[in-house]
Amino acid sequence: MRISLKDISQTDVLAGALNGKSLLMRLLEATMSEPPEPEPLFVDFSGIKVATASFLRESILALRDIVRSRRSTLYPVVANPNETVRDELVELANSRGDVLMTCVLDDDGGVISPTPIGNLDPKQRMTFEIVSERGETDAGELMRDNGEGLRHATAWNNRLASLASMGLIMEISRGRSKRYRPLFSEHA
Repeated sequence: MRISLKDISQTDVLAGALNGKSLLMRLLEATMSEPPEPEPLFVDFSGIKVATASFLRESILALRDIVRSRRSTLYPVVANPNETVRDELVELANSRGDVLMTCVLDDDGGVISPTPIGNLDPKQRMTFEIVSERGETDAGELMRDNGEGLRHATAWNNRLASLASMGLIMEISRGRSKRYRPLFSEHA
């Protein structure tokens, strides 16, 4: 799913907390129906010149938090931010100790340069990189192959669940078991 902020906001300058909350309502309305399988929700910043931190906090970060807290099959991703918008996102994520997925979309909707912005702790970063390399995995596989002295899959499961709640990897439920995969790859 792809939502153009320029189309929905009818402006190229996104500023202010109240405007951010207003946009959030429109974004939530647009994401009420759930796809049957997990997929990225591209919030497309093409044509947006400026987005302030207060606007981004009340709209994009709030959207990600709400959508992920309802255990949605949608995974919000900031697509096509220019350098000005990206700088605001970096500052906002770093000040909150948060992480957000970004990418560039080509004309055909192909994902280029998927990049988490913000700071993952070293264990989360390592887990994110392993999932990205493997394509799909679960806590048991990670424990067997990368045990780090851990005897139970619980620590791996917690890391995977945390990355999924941040919207950095997808969670696929299969009955009582859960598997995880990158948001973008030839494996997804």
